[in-house]
Amino acid sequence: MNTFTIPLIAVGLAMDAFAVSIASGIVMKRVRVSDALKIAVFFGGFQVGMPVIGWSAGVALSYVISGIDHWIAFCLLSFIGCRMIYEATKVSLKLVNPLGLRPLVILSIATSIDALATGVTFVFAKIPLIQAVAFIGAVTFALSFVGIYMGDRMGRVFGNIAEVIGGVVLIGIGLKILVEHLA
Repeated sequence: MNTFTIPLIAVGLAMDAFAVSIASGIVMKRVRVSDALKIAVFFGGFQVGMPVIGWSAGVALSYVISGIDHWIAFCLLSFIGCRMIYEATKVSLKLVNPLGLRPLVILSIATSIDALATGVTFVFAKIPLIQAVAFIGAVTFALSFVGIYMGDRMGRVFGNIAEVIGGVVLIGIGLKILVEHLA
């Protein structure tokens, strides 16, 4: 595994949160630093926790499916990437109040489900968990924070492009894992 794998995974996973942050910035009447920090902390925190849960499940399953683990990693990452691309092409709903506790938790879970599945692949791809979740959390936090302000200034179109790019990155990483294992 090369040194670019973990940062690429982090960026790919952060794209959902980035896109939702942009959408949140669009619907917020006034963006304050404290609001951007709140959203970034929620999104980054859930992006750290979900891979840990997925990794735990992967460890429990690794003995059973170690012969096909590379195929599982490829399929999960490809599925997640395709889902991100599909979601980017759908019409998104307007957020009523992205700063409320309930919407923040729901959005945080929704944007980190792919991180849960990716955490499972960390076991099979032998990706170090602590390093991976640190990158994922930091990148998601930073992109979510910036995304709020981008949404405030740049409009809706960029959010869909970000999700498509994130999906393509995850599919590419899945292919890379498969090719490395088969080589």
